[in-house]
Amino acid sequence: MPGAQRVDHLAFTVSDLDAAIDFAVTALGGELVYRLAPLAHADDWMRVHLDVHPRASAEIALVRLGPDTNLELFAYQSPDHTSAPRAPHDAGHVHLALHVMDVARAAAELTRRAGVSPLGPVRRVPDGQPDAGTHWVRLSSPFDAPIELRSTPEVLPYETGGGTPRRRPPGPWCNRDDGTGSRRGLPGALGVDHFARTVADLDAAERFFVDVLGAELLYRNEQKVLPADVAAALGVPPGGALRRAVLGMGPTDSIELACYEGMSAGNPHPPRNSDIGGNHLALHVRDVDVAAAYLAEHGCTVLGQPETIDEGPLTGDRWVYTRAPFGLYVEVVRMPDGTLPYERTTAARRRAAHELSWTDRTPPRP
Repeated sequence: MPGAQRVDHLAFTVSDLDAAIDFAVTALGGELVYRLAPLAHADDWMRVHLDVHPRASAEIALVRLGPDTNLELFAYQSPDHTSAPRAPHDAGHVHLALHVMDVARAAAELTRRAGVSPLGPVRRVPDGQPDAGTHWVRLSSPFDAPIELRSTPEVLPYETGGGTPRRRPPGPWCNRDDGTGSRRGLPGALGVDHFARTVADLDAAERFFVDVLGAELLYRNEQKVLPADVAAALGVPPGGALRRAVLGMGPTDSIELACYEGMSAGNPHPPRNSDIGGNHLALHVRDVDVAAAYLAEHGCTVLGQPETIDEGPLTGDRWVYTRAPFGLYVEVVRMPDGTLPYERTTAARRRAAHELSWTDRTPPRP
């Protein structure tokens, strides 16, 4: 995509904003950067720009979550939103995964800190898979979606054949670019490992990410029949198939696209922004207008026109939402980091794009 630099942020719509912020900061070790005043309009602005009910209102907070990730949390009040969270096998469901050195130890500490429950024991990806040797577990969370903890071998099997290495957070866990400002992260946490989205059509979603957004396919894998224990650990019905595509997104991020089929398939219709479990992906670009025009040319619906915020903590932020053909909301944004008004009142900072380019790569872990 023209001028793309990196994934700017991931955004989740949650049922309880206070609980989600507390979990991200106190349990996961993030740092609250800002919390905005409620957003509402008396005209049609909310529908045009955010694809929600005109009388909807939203509260928004941003948490710096480790060295490379901005997590934006939304809480909507809306006359017509869906209040039941999405299940992991429903299209549009998302989850976040942290990369840790010892999954069992980090899971025990997260359970102690937040009282969340593992969906099953720590599991190992079996031999014969491209990511064999990976250990993982999912736990409940106030994000209205599971949080995953995972560790990977230094070299994954698919990488030994010359495959592009999976993005790995270099660590150590910190919430500011200079390495300071770190709350107590989970034991052995290095950073966010990936974000994941469930899709109804894996091939179509992969084509969009690769051909339009510029992602790179790292590997695919498939389980033709999900046994009961694995399905329980994933939080989905057993007996169906799971197909996954893992992609690199710019210099620092990875996304896992998951498609559940047959007996394990869920609701094929993704949520709207205002629904609990709603979400969007934001990319930092050098020119928002050029990026929006490009996405429109490639089948996305641009919601309104790009706007520049002219007052408040994010003055100077230029942004616009788009909607991909399969329901993913993609925001393109350019933030004048270093001159944003919120920076006058806190030492916390967003993860900025600085001079990164999409084709840069994260330095290897020491």
